[in-house]
Amino acid sequence: MFGYVKALPAVLSPEDAQRYEGVYCGLCRTLGKRFGWSARLILNYDFVFLAILLARPEAAGAFPCYACPAKPWTKKACWQGDPALDAAADASVILTWWKLQDSLRDGGIWVRLGSRLACLALGRHYRKAAAHRQAFDRLVQGCLEELHQLEAEQIPSLDRPADTFARILQGAATDLEPAARRSGVGQILYHVGRWIYLADAYDDLEEDRAQGNYNPLLARYGPQAQAQQQSLRETMHASLGLADTAYALLDWGVWESLLGHILHTGLPVVEEAVFTGQWKERKKMGKRKTKPLPPGTAGAGEE
Repeated sequence: MFGYVKALPAVLSPEDAQRYEGVYCGLCRTLGKRFGWSARLILNYDFVFLAILLARPEAAGAFPCYACPAKPWTKKACWQGDPALDAAADASVILTWWKLQDSLRDGGIWVRLGSRLACLALGRHYRKAAAHRQAFDRLVQGCLEELHQLEAEQIPSLDRPADTFARILQGAATDLEPAARRSGVGQILYHVGRWIYLADAYDDLEEDRAQGNYNPLLARYGPQAQAQQQSLRETMHASLGLADTAYALLDWGVWESLLGHILHTGLPVVEEAVFTGQWKERKKMGKRKTKPLPPGTAGAGEE
């Protein structure tokens, strides 16, 4: 949904690169089968990460080839046969719906108009997804209301809004079994969610300052917010460290090296791009796809 969670296909092993694209295409196909063609438009690599986290470690499942709806003259290997795809598809619809509701509430006139049109297209899909994942839907709605309250109070805290947002992503593991695995995956989602919230806060800092929007960094540090880059990155690194601790405790089967790559390479490279300003420039350019950069550079992987 935010686009920060990415692998770098150029530095993946051929097997992991194939699996990564296979999950992307499989999630696209699952969205289409569950909700219709238009639901494919909300496809995002963040939810590829979610699908892999929710996957069963004992088997990779099948990767049959199907015609690509974006390029019907080509065939793509699509991961199939795991309930994780259904869960990730439902979560993507629910989170996109509530993000649109948030834009309707706080966006400018043109943002609200676009969000209203998108809601008209997504409404039926949202109701179906919410019926499948009622507990998750209630959690997302409740946490977003909590975030609105914190923003209305201009709460001068990084941790409280970051915690609230992180609990939204943690809730995507609610139906996972067994309980021990649910707890571990939930911890990864929580700490990656906290990292996402703080990365997004820094990325939006200047825009929020100019528009008078709530930003936890501005509320906490005021005019000195830009100078807090080092301390902010330290707490983000702590979150990734806790996510890595939970990752190390679980068996991931064939997904282990791919997930490790995203946590240890993909997220740090995206973070560097955010803090050097290159991430914002890439978004302004509006490129759907860009050449992945190697670890240690200030760029990021595929959009």
